[in-house]
Amino acid sequence: MKNYMPLKSGTDVRGVASNIYGSEINITDQAVSDITLGFAMLLSRKAGKTFDNLKVAVGHDSRITADQIRLCVIDSLSKCGITVLDCGLSSTPSMFMTTVDADTDGAIEITASHHPADRNGLKFFTRKGGLDGCDIETIIKIAESNERPAFLDGEIVPTDFMAVYAARLRKMICDGLETSEGELPLKDFHIVVDAGNGAGGFYATDVLSPLGADTRGSVFLNPDGMFPNHTPNPENQTAMESICGAVTKSKADLGIIFDTDVDRAGCVDKSGSEINRNRLIALAATIIIENNPGATIVTDSVTSDGLKLFIENDLHGKHHRFKRGYRNVINEAIRLCDEGTNSPLAIETSGHAALKENYFLDDGAYLVTKIIIKLATLRKSGKDLDDLIGNLECPVESDELRFNITCPDFKDYGKAVISALEKFVKLEPSFKIADDNREGIRVSVLDGWFLLRLSVHDPLMPINVESNHVGGVREILQKLYPFFKTQTSLDISSLNSRLQ
Repeated sequence: MKNYMPLKSGTDVRGVASNIYGSEINITDQAVSDITLGFAMLLSRKAGKTFDNLKVAVGHDSRITADQIRLCVIDSLSKCGITVLDCGLSSTPSMFMTTVDADTDGAIEITASHHPADRNGLKFFTRKGGLDGCDIETIIKIAESNERPAFLDGEIVPTDFMAVYAARLRKMICDGLETSEGELPLKDFHIVVDAGNGAGGFYATDVLSPLGADTRGSVFLNPDGMFPNHTPNPENQTAMESICGAVTKSKADLGIIFDTDVDRAGCVDKSGSEINRNRLIALAATIIIENNPGATIVTDSVTSDGLKLFIENDLHGKHHRFKRGYRNVINEAIRLCDEGTNSPLAIETSGHAALKENYFLDDGAYLVTKIIIKLATLRKSGKDLDDLIGNLECPVESDELRFNITCPDFKDYGKAVISALEKFVKLEPSFKIADDNREGIRVSVLDGWFLLRLSVHDPLMPINVESNHVGGVREILQKLYPFFKTQTSLDISSLNSRLQ
């Protein structure tokens, strides 16, 4: 009996596609074929079209199993009559954009984001955007059933859509700076890119260089699914040290780093300092609120108190914290917009950023393109990006600990822990539950705050802690220790180590 539900990872399908590290493969050819056909049947229903009238784009990042899965996906789609655009190495955002610029009904990106080299998976799009978790469940249920479309012979069309996508970004820069490609609007800028051996190298070669930018000093632009240099992830410390070092070494004006499939990004200013997490959100909010006065910025739950003050006091916008998970943040911004609240930006501290003006698509390349336009505009008046976010108050200390849940029903157990912590908090005079608590439990305490939540996908509970004075994180954790040591199915070894 088929059981593909363990492959569901939020709004994606993801698992082990190679045994290079000794793990058992569960992204098998059969699983890929069945799940692809599940998507085809869901797409047919959503689009109201027969299979032979559907057109689907297929792309992949640089993973070592990309070609094998690509052939399986394309074969499965074409054999039920669907016209397939075989796009090869592509970013995830570009696959959605095929529904805009190539008239496809849907798209599939073969990716596992920043996860290890043995992982891979599928990310799905329709013309309305990325699928929600309930859609993935539907696809998997169809995949596990015996329901299958009739055999038809569909066309396979090799397509270089990344050229179209890169041209769109170049035009965006030219329009933003009121110039043309021929005038080389970035000729006075030195911008380096760290693609982490993922799919993002095109940004240096096909977007920046044709507009005149000096990209010397860029690193790891070549695709390599073993990721030999560092994890392609803007949240990874080694990755950020890599792009910071590239900027410093080459004396660049800006550094850009992407995750494997380019739906996330981070930046580094000319001094070699990170524009990441809260600083990236502050910069993006500044750019967006400039043309959307009083707008609501939707973020995930672990953003700092300083960011909230910056958005509301300096930018005169509104900060709306929501749940972790990029799709959760995007859907909340869409919900607010539908209710009449202008919410043009949904952004996570992970680097996922989706703009209303760009179909609420989380697109790292689009975000950094907006930042480059602003950088070029600021230079005309002798200013830099730092001038925009100089008032952002950053915490003196911050930390994240992860507690594994050791019992089988981890979701119910996690909810019980949060409920028990809420009672504990109410008995401590120095604790105050935050007014905008929308996930887990966020508490203000000791010139700082902490947030305990249940992981979106995994049997663990992360706790984020920030403090505005030296030693504050430890003080907060010490106050919480009596509570956590009573939670018998929570592995708090990381807390014990931190306090020692």
